[in-house]
Amino acid sequence: MDKKGKEQGEQKDEKRASLDVSRRNFLKGIASGAVAATVTGLPASAAPAAQTAVPAGRTEADIQLAVNDKVYNIKVKSHWTLLDVLRRELGLTGTKKACNQGNCGACTVLVEGKAVYACSLLAIRMGGKKIVTVEGLKDGEKLHPIQKAFSEHGGYQCGFCTSGQMMAAKALLDKNPRPAVEEVRSALAGNLCRCSAYPKIIESVLAAAAKG
Repeated sequence: MDKKGKEQGEQKDEKRASLDVSRRNFLKGIASGAVAATVTGLPASAAPAAQTAVPAGRTEADIQLAVNDKVYNIKVKSHWTLLDVLRRELGLTGTKKACNQGNCGACTVLVEGKAVYACSLLAIRMGGKKIVTVEGLKDGEKLHPIQKAFSEHGGYQCGFCTSGQMMAAKALLDKNPRPAVEEVRSALAGNLCRCSAYPKIIESVLAAAAKG
């Protein structure tokens, strides 16, 4: 082999080695990213849902859930979310399961008076806390002023986000019975409506406040 051929061969070997190193680094990066996403709880596009794996240690427990002024004695697994228990174990399906990643607000309920995403809470940690779902708004057959206002002022569209919107509104009006428009917008900012019915939703909340 002449000198030129030898140099070309060496260049090919160096290029191949460089590609191998780059490929290894790339694969390491993917693996590291997956671990980091799992540990740090990045968005759904970067990490699997936290409830897909049972945490180490205690895997189930008997707890008391106080939901809508009723007490339920229930055995829950440590990876079950409050949303799953409400819908699947208690049959309270008014709380909707949409993104299931704490992004859309469709699963909003009240825990100790605070609007929270039920999909982001572990049920095993909810023992003894006062929980209210959209089913708990009615007084017998009598609609809550918020429910009535949504009906009268067109706050419904497809209805999928409505229960979450109502619960966020309830948390607001309990603390601030006469909110300004901007205060309503701020309180509902964590609740998405795919129908873009925000003007009617805000109008409904303000109407409920006026009647409250």
